[in-house]
Amino acid sequence: MDKLLAMQAFMRVVEAGTFSRAADNLSLPKPTVTRLVQQLEAQLQTKLLNRTTRRATLTTDGAAYYDRAMRLLSELDELESSMTRAKANPRGRLRVDAGTAVAQLLLIPALPDFHARYPEVQLDLGVSDRPVDLLSENVDCVLRGGELTDQSLVARRIGNFHTLVCATPGYLERHGMPTHPRDIEQGGHVVVNYFSARTGRIYPFVFNRGEERYEVQGRHQLSVNDSGAALAAALAGLGIVNTATFMAQPYIAAGLLRPVLADWCSESVPIHVVYPPNKHLSAKLRVFVDWVADLFARSEQIQRQCSLPGCMAATIAAARQGISVAPAPAGTPAVAPAAVAQAQGADAGLVAG
Repeated sequence: MDKLLAMQAFMRVVEAGTFSRAADNLSLPKPTVTRLVQQLEAQLQTKLLNRTTRRATLTTDGAAYYDRAMRLLSELDELESSMTRAKANPRGRLRVDAGTAVAQLLLIPALPDFHARYPEVQLDLGVSDRPVDLLSENVDCVLRGGELTDQSLVARRIGNFHTLVCATPGYLERHGMPTHPRDIEQGGHVVVNYFSARTGRIYPFVFNRGEERYEVQGRHQLSVNDSGAALAAALAGLGIVNTATFMAQPYIAAGLLRPVLADWCSESVPIHVVYPPNKHLSAKLRVFVDWVADLFARSEQIQRQCSLPGCMAATIAAARQGISVAPAPAGTPAVAPAAVAQAQGADAGLVAG
């Protein structure tokens, strides 16, 4: 028996006065309405209606049940209406966690658009590269790069980070420009390594060109577990770094970094929005997930393939020919201001040109 439908049938009979009119109101056959009310009475083990050939009237128990059922169904209608309104106009707090570079350079600059669309959603944004336990930390969703390790979570792949190997002009002046991935291991070079905050594993530099593939474990004096720190270390002249193209781009344009082995493709890293398994996503989480997926789908910096963005091509060509590069455009993100200042000082006179 469908208890909710049986309650609705009972309510309609009471309000209409007859089974025939109740059946018309519910668009159900009269025998179906009669059977539903009989099944409800059988389950409750009490008679709810007095029936005559002309009218159905409430018994004492029926009147008490009608009052409670009316309140219950009214609350259910209100709940459904509120959920419908929430879907049309999401509201409330949403706890999101994102990596430092993604938050600072991609997510936060685009948030005015999100808040213009959903002004009643309040975002609590955690920013770090450390692993997050969504359940114990009460986080609604995270944006993370790399392969997933927890298969119990729901993940939506929204793009790939494409990476670029680069170093400061001063570093390359001192150590020379590698011409092959093997040179990074064998040519007296130093790298800035990135290690997993969860496992401590150091990620190798991976290079692809046609059918060739090399994994390079260079000698390092510094390894870090934060993407912004890795870039800051490279800007300080501490070695060759493998970083996201969208992070390196403004510093290459400013002449503070130069691409290394640009005719090789570095490995791409998948990025996912991850949230706990739940049969019914809240409206606020659903709209955020859809919005951030669309944001990354429209980002040329995220969706580009192996070739470098067009805006970087002229800079790289100029660097190869020893031609001066233009200064960084206004609004260049300061990933690590102290490191930039140090790089400018350490490499004074060694910037391209």
